[in-house]
Amino acid sequence: MVKRVSEEVLETIRKDKEIQGGNTQKVIALANSKVLPYFDFSRMTALAVGKDWRRADADQKKRLADEFRNLLVRTYANALSSYSNQKIVFKPFRMNPGDSEVLVRTEVIQPGAKPVQIDYNLELQDGAWKVFDVVVAGISLVTNYREQFAQEVRAGGIDGLIASIAAKNKSLDAGQGKSSAK
Repeated sequence: MVKRVSEEVLETIRKDKEIQGGNTQKVIALANSKVLPYFDFSRMTALAVGKDWRRADADQKKRLADEFRNLLVRTYANALSSYSNQKIVFKPFRMNPGDSEVLVRTEVIQPGAKPVQIDYNLELQDGAWKVFDVVVAGISLVTNYREQFAQEVRAGGIDGLIASIAAKNKSLDAGQGKSSAK
């Protein structure tokens, strides 16, 4: 699944001049349609928020997951918009019968730069694999946010964290609006 989706996304980028030209809205639409259906944003958010997740009520959990999803969409879109003929190499894959969690290891080969290791942690849910963490160059996406989120919760509670992520998304939207207007 990771290989198929990666190849589809890269093929779309190679063929779409608007995406290559930095059209942020098209990149976000590509991420939303091709990539994000395979991510478990509730689990990712719970892992990123850590122990404070238990303190959130159902509405706060939904709002947190929605805002975190929006933040990750923009982060992923930014990575996609900087694509320039990188190649993805899939490392040997090991899985035992009955495994419900797996690690898919990849390496992104970039012309004139060091390769970047990107690993995907997936969980089998209702017969489908979902990504619950991405580790880039040894740094987990969800744990990378954990300390920042914990500080926000200490300063302003769960609602403060939600407001902080929403403000960051708004700021990113404003910045991306300028880049897609070029």
